[in-house]
Amino acid sequence: MLIETIDQDIKKAMLAKDDARLRGLRAIKSALLLARTEKGASETISEETELKVLQKLIKQRKESADIYQAQNRDDLYQIEKEEMQVIEAYLPQQISREEIQTYLQEMIKRVGAASVKDMGKVMGTANKELAGKADGKTISEIVKQLLQ
Repeated sequence: MLIETIDQDIKKAMLAKDDARLRGLRAIKSALLLARTEKGASETISEETELKVLQKLIKQRKESADIYQAQNRDDLYQIEKEEMQVIEAYLPQQISREEIQTYLQEMIKRVGAASVKDMGKVMGTANKELAGKADGKTISEIVKQLLQ
């Protein structure tokens, strides 16, 4: 389970006095514990839910980093970037934009999508199959481009 790995890595980061890594790991642990309590009495959460939690954390950090960069707050921007790097290490390897495009072209043929009206059908399948490997925003942009 991811939370057990995170616990071990928190201990290592504490011993190494790695503040940036510790901040990122604590953010992951907090979000996973929150997700586990939201689901009710279940003690474990699925791997899919873990991926969604990590992706949400990355998205939050990207948005904050963009705001800090626009406001010339390099100190806060750097903190967000460091945490993002720590969190990304626990996500599956991201695939390139070209790989996403090739995959989506095949998927569009497979599901029989012909126009932008079919975007929902393609997005539902794409988000499930590419979970953790590609950003939803990127998938959406490419699908829209391919269906036009």
